[in-house]
Amino acid sequence: MPVSTVPLEPVPGPRGLPLLGNLPAFGRDPLGFLVRLRDDFGDAVTWSLGPKRSLFLCHPEHIAEFLASREGTFELLEIGWAIKQLVGSSLILSKGNDWRRKRSLVQPAVRPRQVRSYAAAMVECARAAADEWQDGDRIDVRQQMTLITQRIVVRTFFGNDLGDRASALGEAMAEAEHAIGAELRNMSFFLPDWIHTPGRRRLLRAVATIDAEVHRLIRARQRSGDTADRDDLLSRLLAAHDEEGRPLTAKEVRDEATTLWAAGHETTSTALTWIWYLLSRAPEARRRLTAELDQVLAGRPPDIDDYDRLQWTRQIVKEALRLYPPAWLIPAVARDGAAIAGTRIPAGTVVWCSQWATHRDPRWFPDPTRFRPERWDPEAPDAGPHHAWYPFGGGQRACLGARFAQVEAVLLLATLAQRWSLDAAPIDPAPRVGLLLQPAAPVHATLRRH
Repeated sequence: MPVSTVPLEPVPGPRGLPLLGNLPAFGRDPLGFLVRLRDDFGDAVTWSLGPKRSLFLCHPEHIAEFLASREGTFELLEIGWAIKQLVGSSLILSKGNDWRRKRSLVQPAVRPRQVRSYAAAMVECARAAADEWQDGDRIDVRQQMTLITQRIVVRTFFGNDLGDRASALGEAMAEAEHAIGAELRNMSFFLPDWIHTPGRRRLLRAVATIDAEVHRLIRARQRSGDTADRDDLLSRLLAAHDEEGRPLTAKEVRDEATTLWAAGHETTSTALTWIWYLLSRAPEARRRLTAELDQVLAGRPPDIDDYDRLQWTRQIVKEALRLYPPAWLIPAVARDGAAIAGTRIPAGTVVWCSQWATHRDPRWFPDPTRFRPERWDPEAPDAGPHHAWYPFGGGQRACLGARFAQVEAVLLLATLAQRWSLDAAPIDPAPRVGLLLQPAAPVHATLRRH
């Protein structure tokens, strides 16, 4: 585990209100509040989220040690009723031995070798979408990116077994993700579980649709008995066994498949939406992308072997993930004995770090609000220290789907950009805080065929 060489010296943050602490200020503008903590107070700031004592970390060395400790001296923060309805007791909400068991069963399904087998489906789905576009049409970028990534999920996770149900299932997942984001934005996650607001009732209906379909798929695979011969993620989860020979239960398979589905398509579609928005305002970066695609691909579709050769394409994705990281906040609760850089953290303290605040820190990234993919050139002097860029978290609890997401984003961008430019409207969409960091308003763009 990395141990920070930078002393941790927490300072008091802004004075809050009685009982509520800094909750109102955080709720009004979470991103701005965290940046103000960084700029006005420093690298380690104490504040209060309602009655909870909190500590915000900004320095990459402190963040690296914190993320590496989350299965040791820190534990998960319960972050709301809504997300638990969707993901159940999946890996991202599990703890201790249960987490270690599930991680050992889920990880093989998203290892690089398996991601390699999914790459062809990624490109085929992107090409099918590109075939449907018409020169001069106006599109909702996020809607189009979501359609593509949902098709990929259907192919790679469920083996194309959804048929006509795919649309209804996609709508249910979108409704569930909207409800989770709304709960995070308006702080209704502090409400007791038994209070069912209209938003919570909509979420329960959406989850019921998801449950029915995923359990149908599970029963069909179990009856067919061909899981060992199939290469989709659902079959791999059903075929997995732990060290004691125990498989995942049907409920556990449902929870893991649903979690990977939600994370797998929404993260990438959100990232690609921001990428097209940024490229439409950076003509030189777009010209360099076209040149690289012409040189590396020479008119053919990309494949997994092109991933490493598409250096500039990967830099575009990495820079977009710096500016607009889909996951923007990581919390955990200190246990007895928790420490960072040798400084004890009182048990029960909620420790936070934010990709948004760190990724836009001018100490690590000069001119931090500018889209500059060249900062990730192999010889660039300003690429930032380790853990100044961590869109997928870090430590043992780093996102298992990080490789899948990065490969998918690069191959989809390369496939679509070969044939199309997307000229986004000259409007700067503010990020909307929810489960993921998405544009607050639709990003519309005009399609231009090459």
